[in-house]
Amino acid sequence: GWLMYDLTGSTVELGLVSGVRLLPALVLAPIAGVLADRGDRKFQLLVAQAINAVMNFILAALLLAGRIETWHIYATGFIVAIVQVFEIPARLSMMPESVDRTHLTNALGQGALAWNVSQTVGPAAAGGLIAAVGVGWAYVVQGLIYAFSTVWTHQLRIGGRVVRNESEPLSIVRGTIEGWRYILHHPVIRGGMAVLLLVACFGLSILTLLPAFARDVLQTGPTGQGLLVTVMGVGGMVASFLVAAVSDRFPKGKIMLAGGVAFGLAEVAFGLSSWFVLSLLCMAVIGVSSVLCTALVNTVLQRHSAPEMRGRVTSAFQQNQVAMTGGGIMIGTLAAAVGTPGAAIIMGFACTFGVIAIAIAMPAVRAIRQ
Repeated sequence: GWLMYDLTGSTVELGLVSGVRLLPALVLAPIAGVLADRGDRKFQLLVAQAINAVMNFILAALLLAGRIETWHIYATGFIVAIVQVFEIPARLSMMPESVDRTHLTNALGQGALAWNVSQTVGPAAAGGLIAAVGVGWAYVVQGLIYAFSTVWTHQLRIGGRVVRNESEPLSIVRGTIEGWRYILHHPVIRGGMAVLLLVACFGLSILTLLPAFARDVLQTGPTGQGLLVTVMGVGGMVASFLVAAVSDRFPKGKIMLAGGVAFGLAEVAFGLSSWFVLSLLCMAVIGVSSVLCTALVNTVLQRHSAPEMRGRVTSAFQQNQVAMTGGGIMIGTLAAAVGTPGAAIIMGFACTFGVIAIAIAMPAVRAIRQ
């Protein structure tokens, strides 16, 4: 995001660069989910991580050689989007195979904790690297991280995978239809997905505008953007620790809904703020709220989905990337029309009232406890 905004200065381009993820997620997610259910999840994850490493090294080389152009960002972003479509269902559906079912909430909470630790450390380090030596070296580090993660994934020993009957043909179309029918007819999974998609579209899309907020509204530059994302990661880390610690001893549905409302209100406050300290506080609340929605929805989907459907359910889970991308395009266009703060305020109110509408219209969401 910082790289694109630095090259173009356009909030519309900020929305579009996240928009390149839309088509792969829409078209390929069903295929990725079926393959995760019927194929080798570990191999699928290994290939995805290796390609991610290569794409980061390519961008780093272009940047360090001074030959970067906007189309390079779109092209590599599109390839990474394809890769992530196959990575997410493979990775998420492997976790229930690795732990006892009674510890699944705790395990997913720790997974969210690890993610938010990286969200805390990574952006701050990247902001410092960008300010000190440029964007290229940040991509070098990211490529190395993906390379190491590929090696470590190779060392995993996963058991309990559902193996398909080899005499049964692998039908992507039939498998996809089965998956969506399963999701739409399961009230708990359907309700969790509704909360997730709404928060992703109207809430998490605020991340698209962080470069514009950091440079133009708060005037803090790349270091400020890194700190904003870092504080969001700290908030998410705290929430992840709480989810992992309390496990199943709280009503997940009501907490998910409360998190969505809090997210929207914090986004409105962030849009109104021109004081960096207050903006940091808003990002901390956003971090807590986003985990209370996404991590709990993930837990609900993993716990309630049948093992042979888990890959397809988790591929539907990644439609939050589609919603977030669509929201990113929407908020970028809104920012061009009404200004960056105004766009955040509008999307924040949409998130708040949307979650309230789900709470009223879908009582099954309020009733979720496990």
